[in-house]
Formats: sequence, structure tokens, C-alpha cells
Amino acid sequence: MSFFEAHRALLDEAVNACRTRAYWSAFPEIASGRIYGETAKADGEAAFKAMLGKPFDLGQPGGAQVGKEVSPYGMPLGTTYAAADVDAIVNASLKAGEGWAQASIEDRVGVCLEIVDRINKQSFLMANAVMHTTGQAFMMAFQAGGPHAQDRALEAIAYAYEEMNRVPRSVNWTKPQGKGDPIVLDKTWRIVPRGISLVIGCATFPTWNGYPAIFASLATGNSVIVKPHPGAILPLAITVKIGRDVLKEAGFDPNVLMLAPDNADAPITQDLVTHPGVAIVDFTGSPAFGQWVRENAGTDLVFTEEAGINSIVIDSTHDFRGMCSNIAFSLSLYSGQMCTAPQNIFVPSGGIETNDGHKSFDDVAGGVATAIDKLLGDPDRAAAILGAVQNEATAKRVDEARKLGRVVRDSAPAPVAGFDQARTASPLLLAVDAKDDRAWGEERFGPIAFVIRTESTEDSIILAAQSAKRKGAITASVYSTNDRVIDKAADAFARAGVALSVNLTGGIYVNQSAAFSDYHVSGANPAGNACLTDSAFVANRFRVAPLRRQKAA
Repeated sequence: MSFFEAHRALLDEAVNACRTRAYWSAFPEIASGRIYGETAKADGEAAFKAMLGKPFDLGQPGGAQVGKEVSPYGMPLGTTYAAADVDAIVNASLKAGEGWAQASIEDRVGVCLEIVDRINKQSFLMANAVMHTTGQAFMMAFQAGGPHAQDRALEAIAYAYEEMNRVPRSVNWTKPQGKGDPIVLDKTWRIVPRGISLVIGCATFPTWNGYPAIFASLATGNSVIVKPHPGAILPLAITVKIGRDVLKEAGFDPNVLMLAPDNADAPITQDLVTHPGVAIVDFTGSPAFGQWVRENAGTDLVFTEEAGINSIVIDSTHDFRGMCSNIAFSLSLYSGQMCTAPQNIFVPSGGIETNDGHKSFDDVAGGVATAIDKLLGDPDRAAAILGAVQNEATAKRVDEARKLGRVVRDSAPAPVAGFDQARTASPLLLAVDAKDDRAWGEERFGPIAFVIRTESTEDSIILAAQSAKRKGAITASVYSTNDRVIDKAADAFARAGVALSVNLTGGIYVNQSAAFSDYHVSGANPAGNACLTDSAFVANRFRVAPLRRQKAA
């Protein structure tokens, strides 16, 4: 049985989920031995430890070893990878891509589905790799780095399959000619990939953000070079290794999928972006480098997810305690290092109406601070929510941010059992006036948030929407018991291209984005020019080459 037929039922379910946008997940997010095997957790940890302190062999062209990954939990990984010579890896990718481009849609999609299936079986290994490169706590690393990322991969494959199959394979074209014989042409259409796809990984969510691009490009016939962030190579190295094994088994050149690792002090990303052999660039990272990519990628097709300033507008609430608890969790999860995490909380100077009576501006700020303290009061729970801070620069940013406003709740380290050297920080909450936009008007990546005093709710909506248009935003949230306020916010944030959540008080948080249902990034503001995942994300990765043949008389 072919890989395509083996996974056909799964593909059909994924295609249907993309059409309906209802809840569906292919891969269980519960880290249970009953699902993944009774020894899966121990096996994954053992496999991870076996990769430490030694070369990671991908069997691809390369030179001297690179790799200086250090876990945010305090230990160097010591794993090294063959350095990529840019010209050599591009030439190998071009050669391998010739055979891959000629494969049928079903063969390519089948290979992609098999890769994702095998990655899923290694979810515990991936969880350890993600945890010790990004700083995510283990359970989040398992879910976001494993099944949730795999769902995003499957979503991209389903969209690619649908878009390619919108083009018929062949047709007998007959044009009547009045009393004469009709004109008869045999027409066929071939899916033609653009060429090499360069996927530039990020340090915080290397699989979740990387998989949509990797699999959208592979499924549509492009060979792929994965350029991981120097601080988070291992999760993508594991991904590429599994992919290369499947490609080889299927009879393809494994160089269809390659890794291009480097060290931060000797980067190769710019050389790859500007190489004439590269046709597609996917980038996740900072706006500064994102702008450079967009300006220097030449004629390449470029997809970016950069950064933004996510906002919460508080007008009123039917559940003050639930609101504060929900916001506290959103600010704390992974120490505010999610691209969907809120930064700015807009509150009118006159306060808000709640189920507990009127609350002043200071009451609202204090309620959020108290909720954070309660949430993180237990050290084990705090460690499981906060994880570790991926980059030292983020920790320094928290220290420097204290001078930007009145400290409502100070940031502090959070001990992690078994990792005495873990780099950690709980949320810093600052109160500022709306006019002080030098503080809140810039992205402050990490566990930093502002409670902003505005003239009114209307003012809050205007400021938050303008911020999204100017600096970008991926998410927004509004709390109100007034439908007119909600409608006004919905209109404002839709015009700004921001996904809006309303009155979240339970177990769903503004940070979360569900595959097959939620569109992650709109492409309609500076937070990014692409969406994970919609038709536009995959359809432009291939072109159609027509062939017309007139039948002999």
C-alpha cells in the first residue's frame, strides 16, 4: 500500500475540517502512555539524552561541526551539526528537486503524511528537544511542539492537496465550428513548483511556526531547506532526519529536505535569502530582520510572521474574578513569549462596572496582579506555566522595563525543581497613562505588560486598533457587557486585521490558536504578510503549465 492510500482517510478528515472550521484534531494532545505507548515518555527522554554532546548525523552535504545550543534550563546541549556550505546545499537541493517536482500529487502528499505520522510517534522526544531549546515547560513543549504543530502541518498539507486538485489533470476540449468539423484539443495541466523553499525558523516555536511552511512547500513539489534559529536547531534537525528517512524509503533523493544550521556568530541566513537558487522564503522572527528579508529576497515569494503588540480592552464584565484569572494566565503562559500573548490592557480612567460592583482603574490593575500571584503561588504550578526564558536579552528587557511605568506587580525568578540554573521571570505589570505611548507603543517581548489609563472605552478601542495598524497585532481581546461596545470593537479590530476574542473567562485563552479552525495572523497588518493557514498560503507555491495537443484530422 502506498503512503497516500495508507493515510487517505486522515487526509479526507483534514480536508473536511478545513472546510467546516469545526473542532477537530488528528493527534492527541494528552501525553499519555495509553495513547503513545507505555514506555514512550521514558523512551523519548532516553533518545533525547543520547543526542546530547555528540554530532547529529543527517547524511547530507556539510563541513565542520556547528551548534552551540544551551538550554534555558541551564545546561549546554553539546549537540553539533554539519555546517552548511550555501552553494553546495542549494545545488544539492536543486538537483533533488527535479525528481520531486515530477512526482504525482498523491505521491508527494503521501510522503508528507507519512513524515507527519512518524513525527507524531516521536512526540516525547520532540517535547524534550523543544523544552530544552525554547524554554517551554514540558507539557507545553509536548503539546505545542508536538501534536499541535503536527496538526498545523496536516492543515497545510490538506490545503495544498485541495488547491492542487482544483486544477483538472486533463480534458478533451471541443469547440464547435458551425457546419464545419469542431476543433478538438487534448489539454493537460501540470503542477509546477516554484523551486527551492527556504524556511527560516524561530527560537520560541520552531515546529509550530515552521511546519506549515515546510509541508506546504513539500506537498506542492518544492524542495525545502530548513534554516533553524541557532538557539533552537535540535527540534528541526529531528524533523528533517525523519523526513529524509521517509523520502529515501519512497525512492526520492533525501536532499529534497535539508537542514542549514549555523552559529549566531557566523550566520548564513542572508546568504541563503539572497541566493539566486532560492525561490520561496518563509520567515518567523523580529520585524527588523523581517523587513530585511522582504527588501532583499529579490523576486522570491516571501511569507512572514513577524511581531506585534496585542491588546486587551476592558469596558465591563459579568465575571470580574474570571476575567482577571483569564488575563493572568494569558500573561504568564510561557513567560509572555508567545506571539499571541497580550501586552497592553486598556482601562478607562473612570473604572468599569462588574458583577462585584464598580471597580476603579487601580482595582482592575490590582485584580490582575492578585490573580497572577494566586496563579503562580504554588512553585510547581508556576514552573509548569512559566517555563523558562529562551533568550538572555529577554530577561534583560524585563529588568530595563521597570522604569517605564508604575510597578503594579514586579517580576521575579521562579524556581524550577531539578534545574537550579534555569532562567525564569514572572510577569511584570506596569501602570501608565495612554499619553505615555513611548512605553506601551513598542513591542516589549517577554513577560512585560501595561495597564493603560484611557479617557474612555471608545478611546481604548481607537488606541488599540491604531496600534495594531501601525505596529501590527495578531490577537486582541475585549471585555464588555454591552453589545454595542462589542460590535464597535469587532469592526475596529477587523479593519486592523486582528483576531478578536470576547469575554474570555474560562479555559480558553487569547494566546491559543487552534489548527483547522483559527486563522493565525491575518496578513492584514505589520505582524505578518501571511496567514497560517489559508488557501493563499499554499496556492502561490506552485504554478500551472498547460499543454495543448490538437488531434490529427
